Amino acid sequence: MLIVNCLNALAHLCVLCALSGENPLLLNPFNLNPPIPIFIPLETNGKIRKYILFLTTLASFVMAFMGSAINIALPPIGREFNSSAVLLSWMATAYLLTTAVLLIPVGKASDIFGRAKFFKTGFTIFTVFSLLCGLAVSDVMLLIFRLFQGVGSAMVFTTSTAIIVSAYPASERGRVIGINTTSVYVGLSTGPFIGGLISNHFGWRYIFFTIFALCFITAVMIWLNLKQEWTGNEKEKLDVPGSVFYMISLTLLMLGFTFLPGIPGITLLATGLAAFYVFIKLESKKEFPVFNVNLFRASRTFLFSNLAALINYSATFAIGFLMSLYLQTVRGMSPQDAGFILITQPLLMALFSPFAGRISDRIEPRKVSSIGMAILTAGLVLFIFLGEDTGLPLIVINLAVIGFGFAMFSSPNANAIMSSVEKSYYGVAASTMSSMRMVGQMFSMGIVIVIFTLIIGKAEISRDNIPLFIQSLRAAFILFSALCFLGIFASLSRGKIHRD
Repeated sequence: MLIVNCLNALAHLCVLCALSGENPLLLNPFNLNPPIPIFIPLETNGKIRKYILFLTTLASFVMAFMGSAINIALPPIGREFNSSAVLLSWMATAYLLTTAVLLIPVGKASDIFGRAKFFKTGFTIFTVFSLLCGLAVSDVMLLIFRLFQGVGSAMVFTTSTAIIVSAYPASERGRVIGINTTSVYVGLSTGPFIGGLISNHFGWRYIFFTIFALCFITAVMIWLNLKQEWTGNEKEKLDVPGSVFYMISLTLLMLGFTFLPGIPGITLLATGLAAFYVFIKLESKKEFPVFNVNLFRASRTFLFSNLAALINYSATFAIGFLMSLYLQTVRGMSPQDAGFILITQPLLMALFSPFAGRISDRIEPRKVSSIGMAILTAGLVLFIFLGEDTGLPLIVINLAVIGFGFAMFSSPNANAIMSSVEKSYYGVAASTMSSMRMVGQMFSMGIVIVIFTLIIGKAEISRDNIPLFIQSLRAAFILFSALCFLGIFASLSRGKIHRD
């Protein structure tokens, strides 16, 4: 209970600190009196805006905490179930796969039927399956429950940013996105340490139980107090056939990528690419497409900002997974100690993300994000030289560099994406942005799975094959560095969102 209270206090502190200069009592998160009216115009009610920001930020914190806490628990999970390196990678990948394939259809549906409905329902699904993950009796069962967790996360990810952007004027957009992004990084930064602490003293299952308790408290707050609703295109019809086609084609594409270099992987990848090409052609001719291709054609900023996000997450997401295995397997550290080291990167993200968001309200996001991508590239290059005896201070410093670079990229890039579309497309834009993030994360883990398959094979990662693991680590960071370097040019290629 103490851990749950601490996590909840951290989430509160994140929001209250971000809303600097305001009376924290205005948020009144536990007992709104009077209750929030349903149809009050948000543009004229600052208290309601702050409370909406609080709820969406708290939800973002909880999900981010889970993601980083589970990374630190993967080695103990692998030891309990005797899971191979590839299957262990799928513990993280399964969640990403489900989330990624659902983001676009859910984003479109939320624009039509209501963003708050999807936000609340998704968080509830996520809460229930967090409990079930803790009760899993096999790695296959845990894998299935992680898939269903991804369903809930897709509904939350695609609506939280759209809700915030709907509630705040354009002049404050970078600031509030920065606040929301900060909550994600606070969750990421506390996850490794607290997750390692829980795993070390109570076992990995209690990470899921703790997350369930925190999610349950947050879900009750959301259902009782989030009364406002937003729609963007309620007169449109949901393209169900297009949604199904999209999910199938993206699933084939992503599964094919992770099963490379074998024949099944090549076959699935080729089929997925062909299906996705047909999907794009069909969607471009529909009146109400689930995937609005015209948004990419109409806005250079929207196109290249999303491309930059895809490249960025493809090059960076697997860092936490790889470094968790490195610290616990190669360096022999406990989950608690490894988590203390890994806290460095997300902590820097949390500290500098609001600063980067505010800067992007005044300076072109293209410039700020490109600087961030260049810093990230430098950090990834340094990790190519990681060895068995690399000094821990050097690892901490490099994680800090990567964290700072990521903060400088993420908030300004999100600001550019959301500012490049009309209000009626906020849900689609947010879901597209989240899709780029999740597909990028999936590709990042897919790269790791391919490398593990080629170098380590089906063996477990242990002290017996440390040289092979180090070889895999270096191969991954070489590919990630090259990707991130290309991302600098994608980031620089976007247009302006500020008027001179």
